[in-house]
Amino acid sequence: MSITDVFWSSSVEELKQGYVREGEYFTCLLCGIRTELGVIYPDDGGYYDAEKAMRRHIGKDHGSVFDCLIDLDKKLTGLTDHQNSLLRLFYQGKSDDEVRTELGIGSASTIRNHRFVLKEKERQAKVYLALMELLKEKDRHAPDIVNVHKTARMVDERYHITADEAAGVLDAYFPDGRDGKLSKFSIKEKHKVIVLTELAKRFENGRVYSEKEVNEILLTAYEDYAVLRRYLIEYGFMDRELDGSAYWLKV
Repeated sequence: MSITDVFWSSSVEELKQGYVREGEYFTCLLCGIRTELGVIYPDDGGYYDAEKAMRRHIGKDHGSVFDCLIDLDKKLTGLTDHQNSLLRLFYQGKSDDEVRTELGIGSASTIRNHRFVLKEKERQAKVYLALMELLKEKDRHAPDIVNVHKTARMVDERYHITADEAAGVLDAYFPDGRDGKLSKFSIKEKHKVIVLTELAKRFENGRVYSEKEVNEILLTAYEDYAVLRRYLIEYGFMDRELDGSAYWLKV
């Protein structure tokens, strides 16, 4: 199961803590790094078990789980830009007066009204989650939907993909198998998302690559590795240092 699938199948409590336990491993929901039960991890002069090491990793490498989640695309959080700003300030412990001043909102009553709206959104979310869980027990005709990778940019209808549709596209563009060469990359946007999702699997979570290493991996899929590299970054699958000295998987 990919880190994207693990992320979207995790519970609210697991999302809050930023990691899940999968058998003998703890997996970071924010980057995919794993720690293993029974292994002791050295860090800053101390030694930590797998779960404690995972918590330290999240604190050191990601800071706040809240910030990581609220940085997701608005199509994934369901928040408007204004609601996003309010939640950030509330999380920072700002008073209503401080929030009002920082956002240039007219009165304290307006802030209170925003709090009521956010609370209502929370209640609606709980009911919606319950409805969807109940629906899963009855709806036998629902297609298997491919999860959107959480670092996706500009989430839109391109990401409305079923598992069957993705399999058909991959069969068409990788005639010699998923690890083989692409037949072409001059393809429509929705198919591009499917192909890039597959290509991202050729990279390891938590590993930092040089540009040469990225090029060599992508060359196994397509001669124009530079265009693949550019789209992997553009679509939020990978990130890099500004000078191109290092690349890493984001999903």
